[in-house]
Amino acid sequence: MDLLRAIVLGIVQGLTEFIPVSSSGHLVLVPWLLGWPKPPLVFDTTLHWGTLVAVVGYFRHDLLAILRATIRDLSKGKPLASQDSRLGWLIALATIPAVIMGLLFESQFEALFGEPTRVAAFLLVTGLLLWTSETLGKRLRDVEALQWGDGLLIGLAQALAITPGISRSGATISMGLLRGLTRPAAARFSFLIMVPIVFGAGLMQLIELFQTEVTTTTLVPMIVGFFAAALSGYAAIAFLLDFLARRSVRIFAVYCWLFGLFCLALAAVR
Repeated sequence: MDLLRAIVLGIVQGLTEFIPVSSSGHLVLVPWLLGWPKPPLVFDTTLHWGTLVAVVGYFRHDLLAILRATIRDLSKGKPLASQDSRLGWLIALATIPAVIMGLLFESQFEALFGEPTRVAAFLLVTGLLLWTSETLGKRLRDVEALQWGDGLLIGLAQALAITPGISRSGATISMGLLRGLTRPAAARFSFLIMVPIVFGAGLMQLIELFQTEVTTTTLVPMIVGFFAAALSGYAAIAFLLDFLARRSVRIFAVYCWLFGLFCLALAAVR
């Protein structure tokens, strides 16, 4: 893989992991549109670690406070004593459905990565989720008001987003809005619950990475892609949180519909 492709795909991963338009869908469709070969698993793993670094870096203070409070309150025999520790357990709860879904249906979901038309069709579903949640959501509650039912349902939305074309951030933010969260609160919780699931999936892929022969030729594009994903991901988080404080998610729904329909039309012509 040359450096230009590494930079382009790294930026695509970083932006679309957090902006609710499906990073997995774009990593399938962008190479397909440009006539590039499918990126190897080792490169895909590297990009995901880049976005993980971005979200951990951006929310480092929040994550550290949650971790400290969870350990402290658990050691005292009062695991839900503080708001931060309660948020930690909500994040853990929201992670469980995606872990179960990934373990049970990993091969089925991986097969979809080779089918651009289906990925494009799922982008239309992402657009529908975003538009519907913006229309029906009351947007009254902050993160501090999250309940156990909210955590479970948002976790289920994250589990369904394993499907390429269904945006993880789009599905979880949409469920948060439908549960009455404000846009920034839904986005913040969506980004926080990303950390354990991406870390776990990345760790499993990292084991496979060590079994792959990595040469200097492949290592340089991996490093470049990693930094491109990390930097663009950090910028995407900052942009989206500021954007959602003032505007709706409908613009992302329209983008998903337009891009998905364009890809479907192109596939029909090809």
